[in-house]
Amino acid sequence: MSVSPTRTSARSPAALVDAEHLRADVDAAVTAHLDELAAEAGAISPSAEAMVEEAAGLLLGGKRLRAAFCYWSFRAHGGSADAADPARTATVRVGAALELFQAAALLHDDVMDNSDTRRGRPTAHRAFATKHAAAGWAGEPVRFGDSAAILLGDLVLLAAQRELSAALALVPAAVAGAARARFDAMQSEVVVGQYLDVLVQAEPWGHDPASDEERARKVLRAKSASYSVAAPLALGALLAGAGAQAAAGIEAAGLPLGEAFQLRDDVLGVFGDPAVTGKPAGDDLREGKRTVVVARTLALLPDAEGPDAAALIAALGNPDLSDDDVARVREVIIGSGALDAVEQLIDDLAVRGHALLDMADLTQPGRGLLTDLAHAAVDRTA
Repeated sequence: MSVSPTRTSARSPAALVDAEHLRADVDAAVTAHLDELAAEAGAISPSAEAMVEEAAGLLLGGKRLRAAFCYWSFRAHGGSADAADPARTATVRVGAALELFQAAALLHDDVMDNSDTRRGRPTAHRAFATKHAAAGWAGEPVRFGDSAAILLGDLVLLAAQRELSAALALVPAAVAGAARARFDAMQSEVVVGQYLDVLVQAEPWGHDPASDEERARKVLRAKSASYSVAAPLALGALLAGAGAQAAAGIEAAGLPLGEAFQLRDDVLGVFGDPAVTGKPAGDDLREGKRTVVVARTLALLPDAEGPDAAALIAALGNPDLSDDDVARVREVIIGSGALDAVEQLIDDLAVRGHALLDMADLTQPGRGLLTDLAHAAVDRTA
């Protein structure tokens, strides 16, 4: 029997990540890598130290959910909690590599989306542009900021590769090879998914809402669902030595959970509390994101040419959208029934994911922690 997706864990998401000293160990691995990177960059030029400082500001504020999915899959597939076990150390460091990879993806994503804030602080390209303007340097501050953030994303991506290589050196060659292959495939999925996201913003939109929704779901599955949940789960199984079949089984559970995770992000992008999400209300609307929420709203509106549809379409991509404008769009989404429909879709995906988790051959305490993490990822408010 599957676990109801409406159930919530008795422990907070933070407590789940803190269990067995995981967050502290992942943070230590990330910090150690940043320290090495700062020394390397500083030796090349003291001016480059600002890059690593900006990366640290982003990296030290993450939820560590990806690292947690990897670690608790490792434990659920028989991996040891012994801090002296090389396989556990490798799993923690793969978790750190996942966090570095995510940071690199976010740095690039924020430039492409022209985002102002991330985790309650200015995005890297905005911070670099401000630094340029304050110093009175030559050229355009915005162009400098974008360029610096792209290069920083590249640098952090290289850091992820280094951390992954160091981690996999601790495990047998066959395990390392399988984990490297899955990590590499995950990276390709994210890059291709990011391109599909850019493409869907450019292609015609609004003429066929059903097709629009399918394109939006294809983007989120490729861009986010895999590397948020499915790939970390598969990596944990592989690092525990459970083999390809077990990794495929747990990944199958992670795919619907990952899609539900990203759909929750899309809902929060319109309805989230800025004090909790760290981003302005309606930021996804200002960025013009073609999400499932938007597509479903257009599909459900009774009049595709009416004022509600016009208000929604006009809001997409409008950087000057006011809070009142956002409130109006929220009313349109709720009134169309789209919010309820997307919440039902999230529940359906969560039920499927939990059913597959229940079917997997997992051991305690990993099984219970994975179930709780899945709830935390889907039921979250930030």
